[in-house]
Order: sequence, then C-alpha cells, then structure tokens
Amino acid sequence: MTDSPAVDPQLARWQRFRENRNKALAAEHGWLTLTSFQWLESTPSPVEVVPGLWSVATEGGRTTAVLTAGADQGLVFADSGDPVDGTYTAELADEESLDWVLYGTVLVELAVRGDRYAIRTRDSASPTLTGFTGVPVFDYAPEWVIDARWEPYPEPRDVPIATANPLVDGVHRSAGEVVFRRHGHEYRLQAEQGSLGGLTITFHDETNGRTTDDWRKVETPRPRPDGSVVLDFNRAINYPSAFTAYGTCPMPVRGNSLDLAVEAGEKTPESA
Repeated sequence: MTDSPAVDPQLARWQRFRENRNKALAAEHGWLTLTSFQWLESTPSPVEVVPGLWSVATEGGRTTAVLTAGADQGLVFADSGDPVDGTYTAELADEESLDWVLYGTVLVELAVRGDRYAIRTRDSASPTLTGFTGVPVFDYAPEWVIDARWEPYPEPRDVPIATANPLVDGVHRSAGEVVFRRHGHEYRLQAEQGSLGGLTITFHDETNGRTTDDWRKVETPRPRPDGSVVLDFNRAINYPSAFTAYGTCPMPVRGNSLDLAVEAGEKTPESA
C-alpha cells in the first residue's frame, strides 16, 4: 500500500474557497438570476416581468416606493408569503436593498442607487443560473500570493467613481493603500476597509478584456498589527456585472490599474 501524495494546505484552502464561491453564485435568487433593472417613476406604471403598478412618492421630505396590485395578480410578499392586495410602500436609504415580493420563480428586489428607487427582478429559472457549471479560473499559482504592506490614511477618503451602470454614480471609501513589489517595481492600490478590518481592492490589470472581465476585486484578511497583509490574487473574483447586464457594481478608483497580467483568479464567465 502506497501513501497518497501530500496536498499543499494552501492549495486545499483555495479549492475550498472555489467550491464555496460557486455554491454562493448558484443560490436560488443570487447574482446569476438577474433578469431586469428598472427605475421607478413618479406615475404609477406597469413594469416588465412582473404585474402591478409601481412608482415613487415624496411627502414631507420622505421618498418611498409604492406598489399597487390585486390578489388575483399573483404577487406575494417575500418575507411572509401573504398576497399583495392593495397599495403598499417601502422606504430605503441609498445603497440599501430589500427582497420585497415574489411572482412565481421571480423575486423582486427593491433598491436605491444614486438616491433613486429601482427594482431588479431575479428569476431562479434564468438560463444563466440553470446552465451554470462554475466560473472558469486560472490554475492555482503560488507566485501570486504576495506579501504586502498596509498604509492606512489618517482618515478615509470618499472618491467618486463610475459603476457598471452609466446612470449610477458610486463612491469609493478609500481607507488606505496596499503596497507590494512585483518584478522589482512597487505598486500601490487603494482599498476599502470593512467593519471587521478586512480589505477590498478593486483593480484593473492587463488580462482585462482578453481572459478576464473589465475589472475584478480581491479581498484580504485584516492586516496584522505591524501592517503586513497577504494579497492572494488567486482569490480575485468577478463582480456580478461580469455575469449580468443588470449590475451596478463599482469600477476601480483612478490609479488602481496594474501594468501586470494578473493570471490568477477568475476568468471571464463563459456565459458573458
């Protein structure tokens, strides 16, 4: 009996990461199920995909989304399953979202983007989901696991950015820069920092438009007390806008463009 070859622990962790990533994308009403993005107007109006009359209303300085439908139209509330029968309102802040109602296999997500109300429909019967077999990726490459340094700003900086939707502006809350060296050259990438201290870096590189989408992101754990952080480009992933035309995903902040071909992480989705 021969011993099985040892598995690199780092490779094994990456493989688990990929399995969990594909599983999350394949969720019943996840990012692969988007079928429309529609702004709501002030006049109650029908929309595509689902029944009802949809609008926004402003009163006393507050703006809400308004939905009117009868029980015979088949809409039910996502949280309770109760039929939509009458006129209902919902209020969100900018960048918030709400899984509001269901219509058969379609979930209607209410969202506020750029201080405007919109709905996105998510259909669990979407061919993008039903035909999904996983995101294509580069082979695991240990050389793209890079020791980097975190240099926080004294205070975060809000930087205006574009998004995947030309009608939606975004803001990148730059908390500092991740600094690393590659082929003798120093690179600096601005990053956002989450509530638990982890970093999110949205970036361009020279594979974009060839083997990868127009931009990707990579997340890191919380930097160590000495400022060191591991930047693992094998975990670079696509934004939802790589899979669907209905995303409002943030583009990289100016300067987050690498004159490197980062041949690691996710490639362009085959369905794109």
